[in-house]
Amino acid sequence: MTHTRTRPGGIGVLQGTALYIAAILGSGLLVLPGLTAQAAGPASILAVAAVILLAVPLAGTFAALSARYPDPSGVAGYVRRAMGPTAARATGYWFCFGVAAGFPVLALLGGGYVTAIAGIDSAAAPLVGLAILLPPFAVNMLGVRTAGWVQFVLTGALTAVVVFVVAAAFPAVQPARFTPFLPHGWAGVGTAISLFVWAFAGWEVGTHLSGEFRNPRRAIPIATAIALAVTGGAYLLLQVVTVGVLGSAPGDIPLVTLATAVSPGTGPVVIGAAAGIIVLGVLNAYLAAFGKLGASLAVAGDLPRIFAPGAEAGGVPRRALLLTFGVALTYFAAAVLTGGDLETFILIHTGNMVSIYAAGMIAALRILPRRTPGWWMALAAAVLSLALLVLNVSHLAPAVLLAAAAVAVTVWRRLRGRGIPSDAPPASERGGLLEDRGGLGGVHLR
Repeated sequence: MTHTRTRPGGIGVLQGTALYIAAILGSGLLVLPGLTAQAAGPASILAVAAVILLAVPLAGTFAALSARYPDPSGVAGYVRRAMGPTAARATGYWFCFGVAAGFPVLALLGGGYVTAIAGIDSAAAPLVGLAILLPPFAVNMLGVRTAGWVQFVLTGALTAVVVFVVAAAFPAVQPARFTPFLPHGWAGVGTAISLFVWAFAGWEVGTHLSGEFRNPRRAIPIATAIALAVTGGAYLLLQVVTVGVLGSAPGDIPLVTLATAVSPGTGPVVIGAAAGIIVLGVLNAYLAAFGKLGASLAVAGDLPRIFAPGAEAGGVPRRALLLTFGVALTYFAAAVLTGGDLETFILIHTGNMVSIYAAGMIAALRILPRRTPGWWMALAAAVLSLALLVLNVSHLAPAVLLAAAAVAVTVWRRLRGRGIPSDAPPASERGGLLEDRGGLGGVHLR
């Protein structure tokens, strides 16, 4: 018999949808329409459509995992079930210490947009970026439910901005801008697809928050489907108007250029506000996941136990959030001290992200019931994730180092006679982590 777990006061469909949309419809809005237009010209529209289709099995697999096995460890928890504690530890480290390299990218990108729009000296961008970085941490210290409602407001504002830009720009679209359609051939479309993969990363965020949903089996698939439709439609429409109005050379800040072209007075101001909203929203969504993962890793003994409080459903992982804040500040300081060149941090982020996806999809194939819709989506997503891993092989050194650290912890424990014999900590030490009982996926607190 299948049991449906519900948690009064948890995240509902609206808040969950907002968190998913923010994780996907994020910083890519600020730069990707322009970069892909330069790479593929009008055919960049095909690239966006292709990536939307590629995102379906990935998002669907994470939704199936989250709905069936709510666990604050997220992908690391699924890997623990399928491949054991060392692989799970590596996956957790990739997220906590590798994906975190994206924090300075978001903060400095947002700071650069705001200073450019406000006419402030660009030297102030790091200070503005730091100011943008702080509020999401403060909000998440109040708990994921509060963060979810804040996210709902931020996502609503962001959606309104996208609607404003698209509605204002459509009358200015010129059919002549769409010819020639393939100025750089199909190779340009391939490059554009690679770039847009960045935009559709983020589906793993919901796995860490799955235990916070009131009814994960119902809410998570609905939230995922709505988020796929909204984010896919937003990126596709923005690409159409970017090419149709600005052509294949829209500049480094295409949203500002587009808004200026169609609404010189208010457009740039709206986009400046949108940059701040985007960064705040993405940070807010990711921080909720970072906090839960850090606390659950501490419960499992993969991080110091001092960070364990708050791993249970409904708990607020304040100590784990403080750890994440320290990691974020370290990366931020490194970015500022190295001159604000974000490429290195983007590559660290991407290399760790594709490693997480590959591990997560392999785990999904092993733990989801075979030949179910979720399993077939996992099979397709596993092939895609392994292909992405190959494409990013030259950027995997940080992920390899973190995996080595996970192996070193296992070796150290065995040498000290303190190894954890199973793939999960004793029940007395779990702090309310979720466990699935029974082959049909009934989930209970223990």
